[in-house]
Amino acid sequence: MNIANRPSLAELTHMPIAEVIALPPEILVLLQEDADAEMRSVKAAKTRLDGALTIRYATRAAEERQTAGKDTGTVRFGDGDFTVIADLPKRVDWDQDRLAAMVERIRAAGDDPAQYVDIAFKVPERKYAAWPDAIRAGFEPARTVRHGTLKIEIVPQGGDQ
Repeated sequence: MNIANRPSLAELTHMPIAEVIALPPEILVLLQEDADAEMRSVKAAKTRLDGALTIRYATRAAEERQTAGKDTGTVRFGDGDFTVIADLPKRVDWDQDRLAAMVERIRAAGDDPAQYVDIAFKVPERKYAAWPDAIRAGFEPARTVRHGTLKIEIVPQGGDQ
């Protein structure tokens, strides 16, 4: 197969995986570039469309939410023969230092803070790596390492990015 008659992205989605695996690297790199360009294009189109929908419906959605007596959540209203569903999710952030102080107050009062808050501990990997071996050894049984998704990119030799 030469580069001129390489499969399109649409054809690629229907090819058996064994055929995709067998493609030469010069075809794979072109398909990778095509896929990346398509993703950028679709993302730009989605951003533009979402922006237009926001401009068109945000004010009406805010009015509907106000009428319903709520600051966030989902409202539904009509636009011609269509129903617009506008969801404004609630995002809550908690001040971790203040929460820690509250947990200590609850504990000092003889109550169990776990009845009121979920308590989670996190160890940044950078800090873990900098610990002395003796401290790391104590924490090792509580540590599980999972792998993310493998990403492979093909670049021409001498063209490392």
